Amino acid sequence: MPVQYTNVIDEHRTTRSAAGLFDICHMGEIEVRGPQALDLLQLVLTRNLADQTVGQVKLSALLNEEGGVIDDLTVYKMDDNFYMLVTNATPKDRDWEWINDIQQDKKFDCDLKDISDETGKLDLQGPCSEEILQKLTAADLKNMRFYHFCKSQVAGFDAIISRSGYTGEDGFEIYAPGNVIGQIWDNVMTAGIDCGLKPCGLGARDTLRLEAGMMLNGQDMDETVSPLEVPYGWIVDKSKEFVGAVALRAKQNTGIRKKLVGLEMTGRGIARHGYKVFHSEKEIGVVTSGTFSPTLNKAIGLAFIDVDCSAPDTEIEVLIRDAMTKAKVVKLPFYKRKKDNIY
Repeated sequence: MPVQYTNVIDEHRTTRSAAGLFDICHMGEIEVRGPQALDLLQLVLTRNLADQTVGQVKLSALLNEEGGVIDDLTVYKMDDNFYMLVTNATPKDRDWEWINDIQQDKKFDCDLKDISDETGKLDLQGPCSEEILQKLTAADLKNMRFYHFCKSQVAGFDAIISRSGYTGEDGFEIYAPGNVIGQIWDNVMTAGIDCGLKPCGLGARDTLRLEAGMMLNGQDMDETVSPLEVPYGWIVDKSKEFVGAVALRAKQNTGIRKKLVGLEMTGRGIARHGYKVFHSEKEIGVVTSGTFSPTLNKAIGLAFIDVDCSAPDTEIEVLIRDAMTKAKVVKLPFYKRKKDNIY
């Protein structure tokens, strides 16, 4: 996947106003099947999956024993005793090894299969995505709810269609065999010509997700960060036991000292990854992601800072090339689309 096809701002704005198509084949997919598939996932994931229905997707976190985030991944319930995990690209091998080790250690009656190399994935995102994709599938997209999926065909090829994405827009994720995903790409691009569909690269994917307040694994969080320190407390079910739960309870009892927050630059400059953050001349944290927002026409970012300075509207400063530049803490997300008819 290239960083850009035309340029980042053009692809970003096209996704917000019409539709963008992203090649996400680098993501990982793991099948979990068997009588104790749910038992294994309940142990390794923070989210309670007991009430998940077939056709539903749930976001969850995979933690290490210390409560650090190995990965934030999505769980597709394909059928009774059959799940598909969709992992981020960088930690996918770590995910596979970690879950396998636990399955073998606890002797859960289920089988795991890494299908990443044989699975292709495309993301069609933007307000015109439903109109475009409906031309190529018999699936009832209009009545598909957010974070739900179905098995169908796209352009005549068997596929899984999920109403989900990583941009803050309405859209779909399409999974199909890797040997046909290129043909699906070509058909989607052709179907979207009249709507202004454009191919989009990693650059626009990053600016879009940041505007939507979505985190990047390995940059905004890693195995040193707990889900309680980022906006992921809602995917942690404290009523069940899971790997890392003991460490999370201990951390909560001693108090969370740092927190990931949104920041908006009020002075001139862009906060970049690794830049130091200050409050009243005291260093309080570091920027994890930063960019210029094409939609909001201002510089935004995410930063880990002392929890005492994390309230919205708190005035802070970011050290940009030896100059202290004014900023403020803001609520997340930075951008939320006005018409929200799928939630």
